[in-house]
Amino acid sequence: MLDYCLSPDRISSRKIRLFVSVLLIVCSSLLQTFVLQTFMAPSDLLSSGFTGLAILISKITGLFGFGFSTSLGILALNIPAALFCAGKISKRFVFLSCLQFSLTSLFLDIFDFRPLFDDITLNVLFGGFFYGIATVIALKTDGSTGGTDFIAMYVSDKMHRSIWDFVFGFNVIVLLIFGSMFGWIHAGYSILFQLISTKTISSFYHRYSQILVEITTQHPEEVAEAFKKEFRHGMSIIPAYGAYSQANYFLCRSIVSSYEEHQVLDCIRQVDPRVLLYTQKVDHFYGNFYRKPIE
Repeated sequence: MLDYCLSPDRISSRKIRLFVSVLLIVCSSLLQTFVLQTFMAPSDLLSSGFTGLAILISKITGLFGFGFSTSLGILALNIPAALFCAGKISKRFVFLSCLQFSLTSLFLDIFDFRPLFDDITLNVLFGGFFYGIATVIALKTDGSTGGTDFIAMYVSDKMHRSIWDFVFGFNVIVLLIFGSMFGWIHAGYSILFQLISTKTISSFYHRYSQILVEITTQHPEEVAEAFKKEFRHGMSIIPAYGAYSQANYFLCRSIVSSYEEHQVLDCIRQVDPRVLLYTQKVDHFYGNFYRKPIE
């Protein structure tokens, strides 16, 4: 039973997970391209992060009579950030992130999505939400959309907390430059766009939230050993008695990251198929806590 978490099947599952992650990255890039061309371009909005900075550079260079394409700007800005993070986060994270921004750069040249709305407010609302979803899809794969996402994930893993509000602050600074040069109306709408996309990310991406896992089992040693090997968290084991079954049980309790929930359930069920599991959101937790690094 203990071999499950270290079995060869896990190697195969990781390959499948990588394949699914690549497919999701493609979807993320397509959705980001769709948002850029369908909602943002018609309303002259500026996107977040290095993509928005690439758009701003393209607009500024256009004032001086020469074009610097947004696609090229995305690559030029993101590649140095990728090289910086390559040895500090993980090869998998950097690979998926590079794939995402590279595909976005490519799709911007290949596709030509048409606008859906003439109303700038609708473009801001729908565009901001779907731009955030595109970012969330990439983050869910343990990748990113590159740029400030590289930096945000690196710093967040060091600080063990979300810094998306600080990312929003950086984007606002870029938008202030945009507004001073190209008009405050579109800059104001772009700030609202950024707020919606940032809040969407915070609402759907919970890497830094935690849950309480409570396990009722008659095999506490096996459960604790498998749990410790796979997740590197501590566990409290409390003797208990079943009123209905009139049998002795044990309550195994631990705090884990919310994104680990399904992996914990699968691993424990392999150890003890008759186990009872209960999870609950934790608002505050104080003490040493191991958070698995981005792979």
